[in-house]
Amino acid sequence: MRASLVFWVAVALLLGVAGTGKTQEKDKPATKRIAIRVGRLIDGKGDTATANALILIEGDRIASVNAGGTAPAGVEVLDLSKATVLPGFVDAHTHLLLNGDITSEDYDVQLLKQSIPYRAILSARNARIALEHGFTAMRDLETEGAMYADVDIKNAIANGEVPGPRMQVSTRAMTPTGMYPLLGYSWELQVPKGVQYVDGVDGARKAVREQVMYGADWIKYYSDRRYHFEADGVLHSMVNFTDEEAKAIVEETHRLGKKVAAHAIGSDGIAAALRAGVDTIEHGDGLTDALIEEIARKGVYWVPTITVGAYVAPGRGGNWTKMVDLEKAAFQKALKKNVKIALGTDAGGFDWKEVNQAKEFEYYVNYGMTPMQAIRSGTSVPAELLGWSDKTGSIEAGKWADIVGVTGDPLKDITELEHVKFVMKGGVVYKNELR
Repeated sequence: MRASLVFWVAVALLLGVAGTGKTQEKDKPATKRIAIRVGRLIDGKGDTATANALILIEGDRIASVNAGGTAPAGVEVLDLSKATVLPGFVDAHTHLLLNGDITSEDYDVQLLKQSIPYRAILSARNARIALEHGFTAMRDLETEGAMYADVDIKNAIANGEVPGPRMQVSTRAMTPTGMYPLLGYSWELQVPKGVQYVDGVDGARKAVREQVMYGADWIKYYSDRRYHFEADGVLHSMVNFTDEEAKAIVEETHRLGKKVAAHAIGSDGIAAALRAGVDTIEHGDGLTDALIEEIARKGVYWVPTITVGAYVAPGRGGNWTKMVDLEKAAFQKALKKNVKIALGTDAGGFDWKEVNQAKEFEYYVNYGMTPMQAIRSGTSVPAELLGWSDKTGSIEAGKWADIVGVTGDPLKDITELEHVKFVMKGGVVYKNELR
């Protein structure tokens, strides 16, 4: 009797499920749809702006982009008809866990007097500042002694725990022993290290594997230090790794499906990084004509970080002011050779609260880019660098709904990008001062 009852209960349940055509899972909420009326649209790909566009968003993606048109019935409408709308900005070189690095004392105090948890809290604040300035994606190029905390920040943002840009991170960065701060303290003291010390080919491969295991999307290493001018007028530097060590870093990183960024300021460090086969050159002040030809031929991205150089030069003195001028000349030559220049600011080298990352756009225009070229350098070009060109960097169907708005026309005044009034990331509005 009991077995028969169980049988018929089971049959009834099966028939009930089949009859309704539904599973026993809860129905998913309907995808939210938003239409944005746009006064001027700079989509990150075209050479001109489009007037009176309509962007339709479904969930976290752009469903369609049309000139003119009417929003579908029942869809929430955001009126940005008096604004210029652009793709969310991408900063390809930041340090979320650093808050100003003009002098060695600025740096040492953070590593010696601030715990990693405290620095992580500040980095969450910095991520929000970046997002509110219109940066919806960033590549963070090392934690400066905070171990793998950048992975935690990236995950917290991705999980919706704190607001911030989409992140790719490089964790600890690498130099050979003794070639990066903290330095100069008594040998009796164990002070924090700003990087991971790596020695020898086997040590290089092991360090890459360890960083990837803990969540690194990129591997960063310091190709050089001690920047100085010689009689030839070229900015030279001391190369950190042997060619064999640098090539081991790059080969192992590529074998594991990741990419390599090289800090390379002097001509010697840049040349060594290019020999090793890196994917991006960071800073690159000492690019010579021959190196510009090589970087263009190899299709390596250059991330100039002009803002930070100009910001720290007065406080550091020495060759730093001359290096800023040298980089301007290199930028202008690289532009003529069609080098792939991706916007990167080195935010964290300057205090996140003091300088808006979008200042970098202004430098690029002052150095010779058209406003549209500068905008692409901070949208579609770094999206390609990150391997996200199918997801972000332009406003078109299928991409993430990462969108910013300004009141003026940045094609006439690029500094408008330093006054973002509207920020949407993944279909969610984080800032709207255009209501």
